Amino acid sequence: MEIVIIGGGFAGLNLAKELLNQKGIHVTLVDKNNYNFFAPLIYQVATAFLEPSSISYPFRKFFAGKKNLQFRLGNLLKVNPSENKIILSNGELQYDYLVFATGAETSYFGMENVKKNAIPMKTLNDAIVMRNTLLKNLEKATICKDIRERRKLLTIVVAGGGPTGVEVSGMLAEMRKNILLKEYQELSTTASNIYLVDGANALLSPMSKASQEDTLEALTKLGVVVKLNTTVVDYIDDTVYFGNGETIQTKNLIWAAGVSAKVFEGIPSESYGRGKRMTTDAFNKVNDTKNIFAIGDTCIQLTDTYFQNGHPQVAQVAIQQGLNLANNFKLMNQNKPLKPFKYNDKGSMAIIGKNKAVVDLPKPKMHFNGFFAWIIWLFIHLISLITYRNRVKTFFNWMIAYFAKDQSLRMIIRPDKKIK
Repeated sequence: MEIVIIGGGFAGLNLAKELLNQKGIHVTLVDKNNYNFFAPLIYQVATAFLEPSSISYPFRKFFAGKKNLQFRLGNLLKVNPSENKIILSNGELQYDYLVFATGAETSYFGMENVKKNAIPMKTLNDAIVMRNTLLKNLEKATICKDIRERRKLLTIVVAGGGPTGVEVSGMLAEMRKNILLKEYQELSTTASNIYLVDGANALLSPMSKASQEDTLEALTKLGVVVKLNTTVVDYIDDTVYFGNGETIQTKNLIWAAGVSAKVFEGIPSESYGRGKRMTTDAFNKVNDTKNIFAIGDTCIQLTDTYFQNGHPQVAQVAIQQGLNLANNFKLMNQNKPLKPFKYNDKGSMAIIGKNKAVVDLPKPKMHFNGFFAWIIWLFIHLISLITYRNRVKTFFNWMIAYFAKDQSLRMIIRPDKKIK
């Protein structure tokens, strides 16, 4: 059984790991990067509290010595279902079963100026670009004589009130409090504002009302200006335009407002549903296909009794779908009946700042906030990292940041533009 997996995030990598050493099964994992990265912590790379290697790990090192697992670097260009073949940017691959685990990409809701000028927050590359952009703007502000221009360099607008937007806003507020005036004495007389805007009437809309209220209160105490029921409609000439007619002048619009799945040539248009997600049956097989599957953020499954509008695009869904599909491939190999996917919701959480977090647990229904929730958040994220090496490095960096209220990772490192 030749299985090709496109994408090595939570869904794809857990699927591959679960098929390790399975007789009669060979797996090729294809990814455009040669490393896996832990997406929930990229905002800490973006704000220079973690280095990229703390949350990433090379696929080839992970697959080393695993005889039935193979890695292939490349971009998927086209699927040819009639020939069970995919066309990559650097060759072709045959498959018996093809699995899409390509996640989602940033959605700008058709706003080209926002797409062109905002700072996205989805990939490790995005995180490094954001870190460089914010640090360069701080350096520019230290020598800028024009007060208005300096204010634009120091003002930050974060669009999106989900976990990413909340967490990056809180981290930036902590940096402003503990680092900015200490290291950038030239800016001591200039105000720096952080705005968090969202179109909904509450932050963290999927979470409990208690979490929403705790988060709003904690961010406000940190000095973040929260604007709810406020949507971004344009961003041009260093000005963010909102649907209610308001504007904010800034050179830093961080975009954490939406995601969309990807469309691939060769997959029938009838197979796509809301948000460009591939529609699947209860076993994650893509509708209108014979041997193509989709798991994680790139798919929408409407067969789960408790999630009839589709599962949330979160890590736990991706992990559980990867594991369930792996078990179904084992059952296929033994000619046994397959098991439909049922999502086990383990809860949701978000960190706001030092000693501040919110956690919601569904079974039993419980809510935590403050220091205890912060400890839970740290523990869950540590054990979710892919290797012990990542866990140790991240824990070490967190301990330094906790006691020193600082990190020494604020370097502007620019890649060579000749490298493609």
